Amino acid sequence: MLIGRNDEIRRIEDLIGAARQAHGGALVVRGEPGIGKSALLDRVRQSAADFAVIEASGSQFESELPFAVLHQVLGHQDELPEPLRIAFGMATGTPEMFAIGLAALDVLGRLAQRQPVLCLIDDGQWLDDSSAKVLTFLARRIASEPIAMVFAARDGQDEPPSLDGLPGVTLGALPDADARALLRASMLDEQVRDRIVAEARGNPLALLELPKAGGFAMPDASSTASRIERSFQARLAGLPGDVRLLLTLASADPTGDPGLVWAAARQLGIDPSAGGAAEASELVEFGTRVRFCHPLARSAVYRAAEAGQRHIAHGALADATDALTDPDRRAWHRAQSGTGPDESVASELERSADRARSRGGVAAAAAFLERAAALSADSGKRLDRTFAAVEAKLDAGGAETAVNLLSTVELNPLDTRGQAKADLLRGKIAFTRHTDDSGPEFMMRAAKRLADVDPVWSRECFLDAVEMAMFVGRSSGILDTVLETARDTVRSEPGTVDLLDALTALASEGHKTAVPLLRQVFADERAVWTRRPALATMIAGELWDYDMHAAVVGWLMKTGRTSGSPMVLRLGLAQTAVSATLRGELPRAIDAIAEEEAIADAMGVPPMVYARIHLVAMRGRRKEAAELFGATSAVATALGIGQLAANVDWATAVVHNGLAEYPTAMEAARKATAAGDLYVAGISQPELIEAAVRCGENDIAAAELESLTERTQASGSPRGLGVASYARALVTGDEDDYRAAIDYLGTGTAAPALARAHLLYGEWLRRQNRRTDAREHLRAAHEQLSAIGMEAFASRAADELRATGEQARSRTSPTYDQLTMQEQHIARLVATGATSKEVAARLFLSPRTIDAHLRNIFRKLGISSRRQLRDLPDIS
Repeated sequence: MLIGRNDEIRRIEDLIGAARQAHGGALVVRGEPGIGKSALLDRVRQSAADFAVIEASGSQFESELPFAVLHQVLGHQDELPEPLRIAFGMATGTPEMFAIGLAALDVLGRLAQRQPVLCLIDDGQWLDDSSAKVLTFLARRIASEPIAMVFAARDGQDEPPSLDGLPGVTLGALPDADARALLRASMLDEQVRDRIVAEARGNPLALLELPKAGGFAMPDASSTASRIERSFQARLAGLPGDVRLLLTLASADPTGDPGLVWAAARQLGIDPSAGGAAEASELVEFGTRVRFCHPLARSAVYRAAEAGQRHIAHGALADATDALTDPDRRAWHRAQSGTGPDESVASELERSADRARSRGGVAAAAAFLERAAALSADSGKRLDRTFAAVEAKLDAGGAETAVNLLSTVELNPLDTRGQAKADLLRGKIAFTRHTDDSGPEFMMRAAKRLADVDPVWSRECFLDAVEMAMFVGRSSGILDTVLETARDTVRSEPGTVDLLDALTALASEGHKTAVPLLRQVFADERAVWTRRPALATMIAGELWDYDMHAAVVGWLMKTGRTSGSPMVLRLGLAQTAVSATLRGELPRAIDAIAEEEAIADAMGVPPMVYARIHLVAMRGRRKEAAELFGATSAVATALGIGQLAANVDWATAVVHNGLAEYPTAMEAARKATAAGDLYVAGISQPELIEAAVRCGENDIAAAELESLTERTQASGSPRGLGVASYARALVTGDEDDYRAAIDYLGTGTAAPALARAHLLYGEWLRRQNRRTDAREHLRAAHEQLSAIGMEAFASRAADELRATGEQARSRTSPTYDQLTMQEQHIARLVATGATSKEVAARLFLSPRTIDAHLRNIFRKLGISSRRQLRDLPDIS
């Protein structure tokens, strides 16, 4: 009987009721051990008698094995899709997280067509990372499905970060009145009852267990969980040795497979009658699954066993586990069955790590490698496995664990390569901490160690340092230091030029010398694009080279879609959006941003914000810009991301130049150019020149013009030359420069820059009292800027046009402005003829969810069919 919890019960009944109406959702129930989470899950079952119930539970022993819990949820369904079969080890292949998520959504969706589905996931704090990502992926995508998901997780204990984003409720202590009601059946006198109520502090399991442990215990400072565990351990006292050993076997096996437990018991000579005595203790029951009465009971039994007994139990479980069908769990039990080095076990764990990594189980690979290192008899193998474990820990997001593991390496003497490897890992650890800017310094230290023994690796380390330094931001001088050190430390092969040579030339000799070298390096796409694609996109931007940038983006998109790599595809989509924005193709930018955000949401990570910054800067909407830039600046400051801060400064300058608020624009542009970041500093210079001229700061404008001219003449791109021409015209007032800018920009695809050239020329003509000539260019500027969607600059052009005596033509708001970004993307995909299923696969949603979005789209647009959607010009 569940006492109290009325508010929580209402939350659950609302969830279940909504799921019945095909408005699915999820809820995470949190609380300390014994607070009643499992009892609340029982209440969920009662509220959902008409639902198909799927139950699973996280396990402390399997928290690092990939897809362990997801297998409990879906592994026994008939006709599993191939992605799930690969994830569960039933078929060969490389698991692709999004394909697995969509497959799981498809399976649940098919089940929900027959009757509503309820998924109950207990012990969520022990969800393995892969299962957690897929399950939360599902939880965020069942809003239009008759599916409810309820997770229970211990409060105060680390849980998968993905659960944080789901709706939750925290169970607190029971009030004294409810606590006494729970104890009434215990036949205790009032004084004892009051003492137990005081000691249990509203914890229901403690209220039920403490009387079984002798009435009550003396108050102490230990946690409630510890006291409850002791009450479970008290039941072990007096049990025969074989019964305790059977209980230890059951506690050491995370699968709950009675066949495995009894097979191991037979190997140890335990009589089957011991099962009855074990169940009589009320700690465990042996049925279709081996179940402990509470997770704390399992841990209590395991902790109570002596180390030797645990070793015996794990050894028997290893022997009983099939080496062909479950080699990883067998290896893990073998690793827990002894205390000394054992190379055969270490090798087996290393093979398990490889299998786990191939299935996307980075956390499992790290755990296997860490244990393999501990069991390695050979010092060289132990070092290699430790380094591999540190890298795996980092990949799994365990920076602090990686630090502790790496510290064990320092206890042994290292050769030059070992010292360099340790420095590289220290650099990566520092980089993951964001607020620690020592990453590039560690990378440089590794590079210098390797300069004589392995120059090729040394140069790669310097390039790693370059990328880290650019992320931190050049305002700190780190990048210049890296490139100077590289130039003085290690040389390339005679007669060859690589990316590091070109970058050091850029830093020391300028664009005129470096640009030909950069183009030479970029001619071989394998040298840069495939290994450092993010750096490649920034260099293309630094050269004002749209064609080069488009080529890199095209490679990213093709590679990302072909390989299924989420990071490559997200980078490609983000850069597609940036490219489209600078070309004035805002709908295409919106589509790319919406798709990248869908992938990020599927991964449970924040979206890439750079593309949205570019889009908002181009639109020029004051409120939207203030909200995004303010939030992004706070993140950049908190995490020490100089590159992100520089992007916000550039975008702020663009917005305020559009609004004709030049002092604000000049301040922001000065910060962006002073940071000196690749790409951002260059595109910020025209903003600074325009704002400085309007503020009467001609010396500042002239100095920036000299630098901008050097950059753009070296690149020779029409866009760069055109922008430099109108910037020069602002400084000098030479009409020929305005005309040259329009000529340069009219030959390419830089529509925003061309529209701004017309605007600046028209403004200059009006100030020369040449109103008729001014109208022609201001009219062109207003039409082009309005068509693009550059609202601030279009408004500025309209004001200038009115000042010449002509009224600007009003332009109705585009149809797609009524829709969210995701709705716009869905609408355009459907307008091209894509089915709901095809759109769902693209955005990692269910077809039912796409149909729900379409209903909203139709309502907002005042239409009722896909055909009408295709006929809307602003959509198609």
